[in-house]
Amino acid sequence: MKTMTCKQLGGPCDLAFHGNTADEIIKAQDAHLNEVVANGDADHESALKDMKARWRNPIGGMGWYMKTKKAFADLPEDK
Repeated sequence: MKTMTCKQLGGPCDLAFHGNTADEIIKAQDAHLNEVVANGDADHESALKDMKARWRNPIGGMGWYMKTKKAFADLPEDK
């Protein structure tokens, strides 16, 4: 299992996400962004917009995805 923060994924906070794969962590951050913005957190709005825009622009989104997967792979396993 590895850990990445919201900030490492492009968000504004240090909330930690844990997962066995980059995809698990990305999904956790997506859910976090949707939840906090729905509850009125303006600090996360730009990160949520960026997340949604990534999937409307598949080429640019894939670049972010591959970069994030590499960053995840380079992390040490949690102790």
